[in-house]
Amino acid sequence: MLIIPAIDLKNGQCVRLRQGRMDDDTVFSSDPVAVAGAWVEQGARRLHLVDLDGAFAGKPQNAAIVESICKAYPDIPVQLGGGIRTMEHAQHYIDAGLHYLIIGTLAVKEPEFVTELCRAFPDRVIVGLDAKEGYVATEGWAEASTLSVSECASRFENVGVSAIVYTDISRDGMMQGVNAEATAMLANDISIPVIASGGVTNIEDIDSLCELKGTPIFGAIVGRALYEKTIDLASAQVRADNLSGQS
Repeated sequence: MLIIPAIDLKNGQCVRLRQGRMDDDTVFSSDPVAVAGAWVEQGARRLHLVDLDGAFAGKPQNAAIVESICKAYPDIPVQLGGGIRTMEHAQHYIDAGLHYLIIGTLAVKEPEFVTELCRAFPDRVIVGLDAKEGYVATEGWAEASTLSVSECASRFENVGVSAIVYTDISRDGMMQGVNAEATAMLANDISIPVIASGGVTNIEDIDSLCELKGTPIFGAIVGRALYEKTIDLASAQVRADNLSGQS
């Protein structure tokens, strides 16, 4: 299982939100490129970027920073969500060196857009499903839908989606533990690899994800826990490798 550091971008800074609220953020650095470098030095095998401003604006707002990170660390796969709403946005990021496009709001509202992207960029598209009480939220988590996570995810079977990022909004940034049970249910309901997100707090959360019965979890996105040092990235990846039999 991959341990994937999160770099959330707001007003050009690296921040973490609590439960997806833009007015409840903590600034951890004014230099996101340096933050990316720190995670790479500690052994990150993939980076997770979120353009928070872009998610709410509906178009890229921190593209220059994303491009700088991709340019600085070309050998590290970078995945980005937030504000990718057109084929032009997607093409621009791919041309800039981004490895994976994460589609959230449009995956729910216009699932055919995901299919179109998968045709244009094979194996480069990830669907981000953010849930409140089991139902998918959109527009930067500001709007709730009537679709369950499993129902929405099942739409993307066999269209070429490389992974599903599943975030429990109620846990995100709260340091209260990952929702392993809901993550496991989703992973067992679909054939697409699942990346857990939201609430990963300590090494016990890594253990719980690695030890789930059924379909293995592909990765775990970790944010505030890394910044507040309740999880050490290098140690967590070694632990995940060992538990997954990949050491």
